[in-house]
Amino acid sequence: MNRLTHTHRWMLLLGWLLIAITIPTPAPATPWSAFDAPWFVRIGIDEGLPHSVTTAVAQDRDGLIWIGTMGGLVRYDGYRMQRFEADGKDASNLPDSYVRALLALPDGRVLVGTNAGGLAVFEPSTNGFHTYPVGPGGTSDRKIYTLAQGREHDVWIATDRGVDRLDLRTNRIQTVALGAHLAPRNFSVFEDTDGNLWVGNDRGLFERRAGSRSFVRTTTQDPRIATVLDDQIWSIAEDGAGRIWVGSGQSGAAYRDRDGAWHAVPGFTGYDAGARRPTVRALLEVGNGTMWIGTDGAGIIAYRAGDPNTRVYNHDPARASSLPGDTVRGLLEDASGNRWVATDLGVARDDGRARTAFSVLPSPLRPRTLANPNVHGVFVDSHDRIWLGLGMGRIDVIDPDRQHLRHLRLGGSQAHRDVQAFAEDPNGRIWIGSQGMARIDPDTMQVHDAVLPTLDGKPVLTLLRTDPYLLIGTYEGAYRYDFRNGQLTHFEHRADDPHSLASDTVRQIVRVGDEIWYATTRGISIAPNAQADGGFRQLRHRDGDDTSLPQDYVGGIARDAKGRIWVSTFGGLAVIDHYRPGETVRFRTIGQAQGLGSSKVNAVLLDDEDHPWVSVSNGVARIDAVTGRVRNLGMRDGLHIASYIYIAAARADDHLLFGGLGGLTVVRPHVLADHGTSGRLAITAATLNGRALTPGKLPRNGQPLIVDRSGRSLRVDFALLDYHAPRETTYSYRMQGFDSAWTQTPKGTPPAAIYTNLPHGEYTLQLRAQTHGMNARTVATNYPVVVRPLWFETLTFRVAMVLLAIALIVALVHLRTLYLRRQARRLQEEVDARTRDLQAANERLDQLAGTDELSGLYNRRRFLELAEAVRKHAKPGKACIALLDLDRFKQVNDTFGHLVGDDAIRAVAKIMRAHCRADDLAARFGGEELVICLPDSTLEQTLRMAERMRETLAQTCIRHEQDEIIVTVSIGVAALREGESLQQWISRADAALYAAKDAGRNRCEAAP
Repeated sequence: MNRLTHTHRWMLLLGWLLIAITIPTPAPATPWSAFDAPWFVRIGIDEGLPHSVTTAVAQDRDGLIWIGTMGGLVRYDGYRMQRFEADGKDASNLPDSYVRALLALPDGRVLVGTNAGGLAVFEPSTNGFHTYPVGPGGTSDRKIYTLAQGREHDVWIATDRGVDRLDLRTNRIQTVALGAHLAPRNFSVFEDTDGNLWVGNDRGLFERRAGSRSFVRTTTQDPRIATVLDDQIWSIAEDGAGRIWVGSGQSGAAYRDRDGAWHAVPGFTGYDAGARRPTVRALLEVGNGTMWIGTDGAGIIAYRAGDPNTRVYNHDPARASSLPGDTVRGLLEDASGNRWVATDLGVARDDGRARTAFSVLPSPLRPRTLANPNVHGVFVDSHDRIWLGLGMGRIDVIDPDRQHLRHLRLGGSQAHRDVQAFAEDPNGRIWIGSQGMARIDPDTMQVHDAVLPTLDGKPVLTLLRTDPYLLIGTYEGAYRYDFRNGQLTHFEHRADDPHSLASDTVRQIVRVGDEIWYATTRGISIAPNAQADGGFRQLRHRDGDDTSLPQDYVGGIARDAKGRIWVSTFGGLAVIDHYRPGETVRFRTIGQAQGLGSSKVNAVLLDDEDHPWVSVSNGVARIDAVTGRVRNLGMRDGLHIASYIYIAAARADDHLLFGGLGGLTVVRPHVLADHGTSGRLAITAATLNGRALTPGKLPRNGQPLIVDRSGRSLRVDFALLDYHAPRETTYSYRMQGFDSAWTQTPKGTPPAAIYTNLPHGEYTLQLRAQTHGMNARTVATNYPVVVRPLWFETLTFRVAMVLLAIALIVALVHLRTLYLRRQARRLQEEVDARTRDLQAANERLDQLAGTDELSGLYNRRRFLELAEAVRKHAKPGKACIALLDLDRFKQVNDTFGHLVGDDAIRAVAKIMRAHCRADDLAARFGGEELVICLPDSTLEQTLRMAERMRETLAQTCIRHEQDEIIVTVSIGVAALREGESLQQWISRADAALYAAKDAGRNRCEAAP
């Protein structure tokens, strides 16, 4: 008996050990994880979707994204959408515009399940659809809920009246026998990696084991999970660890591990105190094993197996980066790591690989969000809490380890003022610099306003604790507060003392060794210690000295482990490579010329490897301390806050914090977003001689584009199909053998290459995409282009013409005599001479008739004749008229005489000719009015030319005796409109001219 008991004890202990080993251990929450939310980019009706309610997302073999909606289907390349809708007439169109399910096939086709039209497949070769029958030989019903890829060549189809299997090899559909205990309606179907077939039925979850022919209901002893499994099952998925996840119609979600044990999702399994839960319409495993659970009304619930809690991503009206809507009907992770979410208000996309930086944003509707959008100050206390100084007296305190954020607010006169500086005193209390000084007890978070009455009403810009003192920088100089006795000492700039503070505006105070550096708006003042309030050493900018401070407006200062000092200024990042007190200081500068996005550098922080990271006016950048290479962060890295104007920065462990206009940017220097080589640069649409190619005929992998004999026009739409930050990606193209240089596609326009009247021959179309960010790269691809010759350009025709010419020449040699050749030559010489004289006379007469004698420009008659020709051949918006009028010309004539007025007109004409292109038409329109017609010029290009011409004239002096006369012009510019007459065109330019006059003269105005 004792032996049995002893054996049982050992067996029980072994069982508990096995259970402990197999139960997943919850992963500890990493610091900041609760603040790092996806940044969703919204794509809606404005971008071309046919309906706001999106239902499904898929990516085809070529990398294009397909989006199903309640009003049609689109094919999307990141810039353009090709729409497909049902019209009830053409059998090659969609059978129903309400798309419920999408499945991209390996051969490039796309299966489309509709709400009332059955199953269709998109054929790239025809750019149309083939619809499968309903009934025998087809699907069980017209209403398709789910399409799922099988392990082999099968596609599983869940319909309103059964489950079907499509054999892709034979293109035949067979009905799957379900058995009597299943209801006809099936919402989901899925085949796992072991070959088991799962069916989400109206009566619950059923499984057909591999090799079996019958379905068995899935059961569990846990009543909460049983509620899920017996409910309508709308979605089924398998994660990378082999777990099976199911989502129900009203009971939430659950998952089964590889050992067959079912587990609940915390807070989302079973009924919620009797209340039904939102329907789970989609499941998607994203990075690090997290499952996104897409719900009908509650957004996305993110959960990793074994974790104690879930996270919710839903719509926040205060944040444009949140989900556009809370009803999620489809989820997709594409080949480049983007997560696509189909919602009731469009599609949202999140870049799952943009991990270098993330943003903490303001919102009054969510926890762990800022109380105010503008971060003026950042400070990390001795307990690793982050203090954020915000606008309107707001202070936010972030505890990254506890995933907690608390809002505080100053009172009294500081209630509506910016909070810009923090310091921690020896007792751990936090001193606040705002409109005066405040103090916070970090244990009780009680705020004490106006703790230094002398500073009340004075904006405090910076604080530095250097025991036993607190140094305070303001707009009125600096203050030194003694913690021991409360004594406050003030020192400031004095015009009669070159060794006083360089400026009264003290933006930053930093300890460098034993010295105290005061960063001001007029350079740096260096004190030997904290007690010094005079005798400063000054570091300033010196004109013509590249080794001096690049600009006197100084912000942040940092010293690295090698003794280098990095100084942020409004002239770039200044670096002192070797600094010793008292010795000559030599700076080198890193600015826009070295790659910074802006030379206005606000703050500088150092990472673990002493590489400086800076916030500039338009972003954040990293400088390699060894090579000097500058890498600017972009959207691909997770940077979404673009504007930084404060010295608001601090380091929290291995995270770098930068306060900006719009929120807080948190940088993880040790995590560099790597998008690899995912996403190819491809042609997504092409039109040859006005005829669009079907997707199946677009060139792939170096296949050529053939342009036939008629038209010789080519338009190619292309895109980098990784979908990361398409607004930041720049494109260019070149037709090698035709173009001498690359053509840049205008920023903000979909990338396209357009050619007309290409000569026959063989070319190479080169496409190029340049990404932005820490890992910026250039992606290039080439496509052969063959332009076929016309019949008279063929080699056969040319050879025949050469032979015929030779035969004619031989015949003429035999027929002509020497006398006739001499006579003909003499006669020809006389004719040529007379013709030349006549042509010269005609040209001179024509020139005199069409030229204004005073200015040397065309006269009004000739200009109207030539401008009318331009109008007839120009496209709307591709030609412009600029009408110029000399300002106060009558005053010039009355004061200096008409001869000086003539000189002024000649000067304007000379400047006009200098700025005009060869094809531009410049004329004197009458009196002091002149005019230019610019073919092949947009309104923006013409305005730039007019502005240059106006500035040149404004800087030109006309000398008359001892006087120097400045003449200015007012210019009105109008672009050609559709169907507009020349007179109407000129009248709009004239109206713009009068608007320039009314606005003060010496300016350019564009006609609306």
